[in-house]
Amino acid sequence: MGHLSTVLALAGENFAIIASDTRLSEGYSIHSRDTPKCYKLTNKTVIGCSGFHGDCLTLTKIIEARLKMYKHSNNKTMTTGAIAAMLSTILYSRRFFPYYVYNIIGGLDEEGKGAVYSFDSVGSYQRDTYKAGGSASAMLQPLLDNQIGYKNMQNVEQLSLTLTKAIQLVKDVFISAAERDVYTGDALKICIITKDGMKEETIPLRKD
Repeated sequence: MGHLSTVLALAGENFAIIASDTRLSEGYSIHSRDTPKCYKLTNKTVIGCSGFHGDCLTLTKIIEARLKMYKHSNNKTMTTGAIAAMLSTILYSRRFFPYYVYNIIGGLDEEGKGAVYSFDSVGSYQRDTYKAGGSASAMLQPLLDNQIGYKNMQNVEQLSLTLTKAIQLVKDVFISAAERDVYTGDALKICIITKDGMKEETIPLRKD
């Protein structure tokens, strides 16, 4: 049974943003109004999980355990790209009985540039600049294609994405999604990752 919610990640030149709503619902019932889907893995990497909440919790616990083992073995923290590759192998190992989770990893790569990785349920993954997942993804992705990707737009100056514009865009798309999608709402949690570390911001969304 799916606990529908929405996650979003986007990468800039020297930052990454991962955001999710905080509503945990099933059918027309709301189980919780304060359950963010963003999980901090390291100071430079955050994962957003939407789907069956039990699998989200199990998967993040497994990732956290593997990160601790890696740190003790190698005396260093796993990079964002390495975490993405590791998650791919974890998902593929369960390909005959997959985790019912849509995963997006956001963070900084070894060069300090923003990186977003999106996954399917059995471990295929790719690096993106921006990606939406979950119940409102069909509404968010075209808006991101327009505002960040400038897809099929003519005679438009393609400006690089600033952190201020990115944060405002994330807020705008979630406010729009909450208007139309009954599974998205209550509050928006935004995780902003820069070279100085990670900070979190929460803004209210509509509660009906």
